[in-house]
Amino acid sequence: MNIDHFISEAVSRSVEALYGPLGEEQLQIQKTRKEFDGDYTLVVFPLLRRSRKSPEATAAEIGEHLTAHMPEVKSFNVIKGFLNLALSDGFWADRFAEIAADGAFGQAPATGRNVMIEYSSPNTNKPLHLGHIRNNLLGYSVAQILRAVGHNVIKVNLVNDRGIHICKSMLAWKRYGGGETPASSGMKGDHLVGKYYVEFDKHYKVQVKELTASGMSEEEAKKRAPLMLEAQEMLRRWEARDPEVYGLWEMMNGWVYDGFDVTYKALGVDFDKVYYESQTYLLGKDIVQKGLDMGIFYRREDGSVWIDLTADGLDQKLLLRGDGTSVYMTQDLGTAYRRFEENDLDDMIYVVGN
Repeated sequence: MNIDHFISEAVSRSVEALYGPLGEEQLQIQKTRKEFDGDYTLVVFPLLRRSRKSPEATAAEIGEHLTAHMPEVKSFNVIKGFLNLALSDGFWADRFAEIAADGAFGQAPATGRNVMIEYSSPNTNKPLHLGHIRNNLLGYSVAQILRAVGHNVIKVNLVNDRGIHICKSMLAWKRYGGGETPASSGMKGDHLVGKYYVEFDKHYKVQVKELTASGMSEEEAKKRAPLMLEAQEMLRRWEARDPEVYGLWEMMNGWVYDGFDVTYKALGVDFDKVYYESQTYLLGKDIVQKGLDMGIFYRREDGSVWIDLTADGLDQKLLLRGDGTSVYMTQDLGTAYRRFEENDLDDMIYVVGN
């Protein structure tokens, strides 16, 4: 059964029974918004010329007629000029029975599509949190469903293992850690590194407060705080492959990965491939340079590189900082290019946010 068609026909019959045959009017029926009770919603404003009643009275009249003559509609509610219809449990049970009886329901064609699904996507400066649990379970479930109906599915994780936020944790551990390790503290590695990310923020806020007390604007103080300047210098040293900084980065990220693995095992999720942004940001930088050469991107006075997407209804987007270090978008470009280069993908699904 086509449910949308069924609802449209049912509502049409009730409207015509109450107000006469429909002419050129188009019934406006849509899925009920999630903040309201119901499954389908009829917009009654276009019908007021026929009913000669208020929006609320018109909606209530149609709702009462539907529930009296259509056992599939168990209840209704009216929100101003919107009639929200709730379908019965029996109606939905019948639909599930139809699906169960259809052995080919949802099956992919003989040659299934190549689908890559990215989920989890953590940063290595803090532990996995509730949002990661949601995305892990959603992504893994979607992958299992698509694989079950015959598609070739590649489950991937993208680890944001580089950048200024990582350097903040590294710098704080170097300054305030006293050599603490997961073994010496008894903490999971991702929790320990997250502890020092918080420690950085605590000391950074003190420095910003001191600078603003001396007369500096808050915006300027956030840029000029010694800890922030030192973290930015650490990022530049990391991109230059400074042995000391790079070794610290490898050690602390190793702690985090051990912690992540414990969580993934507990959740029962896994990945076919893990991408690391530290391995794609240079490719992203090459793409940004190519875009500059082609005149697609532009450089501002501070040396940063941007793209203007206002003609597409978006905004202007930073692609590369003025000091030459990369941002999320830089490595996103490189990662996307690498994925399609390595895999003959028909679909790329990102599980992000709610």
